[in-house]
Amino acid sequence: MNHHDRGWGSWVLFAGFVLVALGLVTESQTQNGQTTQAVPYVPSYATADSNGRMIAVTGIDVTGSSILYVIDTESRQLAVYQAQGGTKSTMSVRFVGARNIDLDLKVNGYNDKSEYSYSDLAKEFSKTSGAPAPEEKPKETTQDQ
Repeated sequence: MNHHDRGWGSWVLFAGFVLVALGLVTESQTQNGQTTQAVPYVPSYATADSNGRMIAVTGIDVTGSSILYVIDTESRQLAVYQAQGGTKSTMSVRFVGARNIDLDLKVNGYNDKSEYSYSDLAKEFSKTSGAPAPEEKPKETTQDQ
């Protein structure tokens, strides 16, 4: 490998680092009329466990805080908690919110960006299987209310 080849390789490596750095500092991009925001990289992990009634899921949110989702499968309740570590004076567990998800679980689609809606798929399945289409649930909605 001569001195000229090593310079070329260093240049390509430098250019790669510059492109990566530009990608990391870009705050938003517009593509096909949609704006996307860059989300900071936060190393994360998640765990989940359940028994006959409760489901617990943990993870890390974008702020680096630990999140705990607790779902009671019998009463169909969801509770969310956030835990912050650190020194004794900064450690905390915060109750974020709770909700009865019974009605949420009855909605066929909400803010669903899928290629096919639930009703479209139900119609297609009933055509191919000969079985009647499933009973319609409340109308699908795509707007936040």
